Amino acid sequence: MKKVNTYTKTVLTLLVVFITSFTTITAQNDPVKLGFIPLTDCSPIVMAKELGLFKKYGVEVVVTKESSWANVRDKILTGELDGAHCLYSMPFSVYTGVGGKAGSEMKIAMMLNVNGQAITLSKDFCGKVGFKQMNKVAPVVAAKLKAEKEVTFAMTFPGGTHDLWLRNWMAIAGVNQKTSKIITIPPPQMVANMKVGNMDGFCVGEPWGGVAVKQGIGFTQVASQDIWKDHPEKALVVNKEFSEKRRTDLVKVMKAVLEACIWLDNPANRKKAAGMIGKAPYVNAPADVIENRLMGNYDLGCNQGTQVYAKDYMLFHKGGAVNYPRKSHAIWAMAQFVRFGMLKEAPNYKAIADKLILQDLYEEVAKSMKVKVPNDDMKPFSLTMDKTVFDPSNPAGYLKVVKK
Repeated sequence: MKKVNTYTKTVLTLLVVFITSFTTITAQNDPVKLGFIPLTDCSPIVMAKELGLFKKYGVEVVVTKESSWANVRDKILTGELDGAHCLYSMPFSVYTGVGGKAGSEMKIAMMLNVNGQAITLSKDFCGKVGFKQMNKVAPVVAAKLKAEKEVTFAMTFPGGTHDLWLRNWMAIAGVNQKTSKIITIPPPQMVANMKVGNMDGFCVGEPWGGVAVKQGIGFTQVASQDIWKDHPEKALVVNKEFSEKRRTDLVKVMKAVLEACIWLDNPANRKKAAGMIGKAPYVNAPADVIENRLMGNYDLGCNQGTQVYAKDYMLFHKGGAVNYPRKSHAIWAMAQFVRFGMLKEAPNYKAIADKLILQDLYEEVAKSMKVKVPNDDMKPFSLTMDKTVFDPSNPAGYLKVVKK
């Protein structure tokens, strides 16, 4: 009887080992699943697919369009997505409990782009405040509030980059955030919501600011690069388990995306990119709007003419300066959560940045591709419009003096 039991246990043990090994091997052979939101800055992932770069580096990738940033968050956390084109501040928003369940880990593998977002105001403000006329914003908002009892601005995710650019814009302009309603709307739905009067202004990535202008329902009051030239924007964010158990595949994905970023920064390639990402399976927006803003030619709307950005339009590589994931930028984002009342107490800035940013892995990939790794992380910096110096080693000092 004991021999039977011993035999049974041995068979069961071997079966468990076999199933575990089979599951692991199967998982390692599964295609990598990457998501994106319909925005111009999903281009590195889309073009890596369309240019055959994932195949070049020996990894099979399935690219899927997602409906909202909350959907992206949930799918990365559950592993339904291995990674995605993502707001760079989202992992910190989620981990600190601002935009998700506190303690949930999403990892930043690399940055995808800088610049290329905008504050769009409804045509109701046309003629009352113009491009970069920051001193006129607060009086116009106050008048609207007095007349209609409510002023509404939209962003795309609590603690996401669009939320931070919107709140920084309001602070610079002197708009009281407590008297304004701030709502969350997925990027592709911004224009339709403004069209029916659901908001007075929004902050989102291109091409939706440009589309609002083309449809005559809004105008560009300021681009995000006017607020902060070369600000961090989207990142390749990945599932924690994927980053640990399929590191080889992640490296291949990063190499393909990095090569796509280099390709995208060649102006000669941007027309092709605009035509490709404008198609229905991807951004589903007019290619001319995508191309113009990709090239730095902004039709501002509201009879304001065209603003040309020569060196600070949407960039994807800039000799490696774009793609390096900086811990100082993570600390800045979390300081904004404290600044604007999303967090009551300061988080452990450095520890969270260390935990969520795969900086060593990026450096390994960059060096293997002979891409320069910047040496400016953790150095003080300031925004273009708000000159308050931010020292990542002393966020508390910054918070004492910066405008709320």
